Amino acid sequence: MINSKIENSKSVVILGAGAWGTALAKLARVNGHQVRLWSRQDSQTLATVLQDADIVLSAISMKGVTDVASLVKSCSLSPQTIFVTATKGLDPQTTRTPSQIWQAEFPDHAVVVLSGPNLSKEIEQELPAATVVASKNTAAAEMVQLVFSSSRFRVYTNPDPVGVELGGTLKNVMAIAAGVCDGLHLGTNAKAALVTRGLTEMVRIGNIFGAKTETFYGLSGLGDLLATCNSPLSRNYQVGYQLASGKTLTEILAALPGTAEGVNTCRVLMQISQQQNIPIPITEQVYRLLEAEVTPQEALDELMLRDIKPEYNL
Repeated sequence: MINSKIENSKSVVILGAGAWGTALAKLARVNGHQVRLWSRQDSQTLATVLQDADIVLSAISMKGVTDVASLVKSCSLSPQTIFVTATKGLDPQTTRTPSQIWQAEFPDHAVVVLSGPNLSKEIEQELPAATVVASKNTAAAEMVQLVFSSSRFRVYTNPDPVGVELGGTLKNVMAIAAGVCDGLHLGTNAKAALVTRGLTEMVRIGNIFGAKTETFYGLSGLGDLLATCNSPLSRNYQVGYQLASGKTLTEILAALPGTAEGVNTCRVLMQISQQQNIPIPITEQVYRLLEAEVTPQEALDELMLRDIKPEYNL
């Protein structure tokens, strides 16, 4: 049985009042927790909102994480406050993940990563979903699990925060590629090949960061990959689909509600690939497409005409 309404009600602060932050706020509120939602446009000061917070969850876009973490650091917090990051991206300056940014600012606090196949619009509609909360601090992950679990939102714990975080981040690039695949009407065989090889590429990158391979076959890796590569609700999928339809990236992003994190993530991954000499052929073609160096058809041809090789290096 899920004991979602824990007797000891927690004070939960959600940073970011977009679709994802709002959906998470509703989940915690329904479970009987005191929830405060904050955005940069808020009339209340951040210090006031953060007062007595047990859990601080960041659902802001990647570009705002460093600045907001710095703002939070200037406020007074309990040493027991748990930080949760629900942002999917990589910092373009440092190539760090959101959890690494929060942990650097708050080295003595528990940091938990929340990630999974969670399209916010479906969660708002109370459709069934599952997610993962991951941390090196087991007690902190279990606390966050209790706060957000319900009969419509199943939360699992995981001891591999880097893997869980990267699963949600790297799949955004593959979702752009999947959108292109559908936009070009390449068929089910092509889509299955793309998603499967995309997962292999995600594992390859994740291992460089120290993530566990098996994490990528769970909800935050394969699960999130399947959701975003097959749903028009995914902003990253929409970027790819519309590129295949002949629109420019500038046009697409100007009309897109919210942020397609895969665009920035793709650029950061190219930096990492060059530094670490990691082969990431799908990401590379997505990058070239985003930079208007190739057409969608040329990107496809480049992938199909690569040297043949074994599926696995045994």
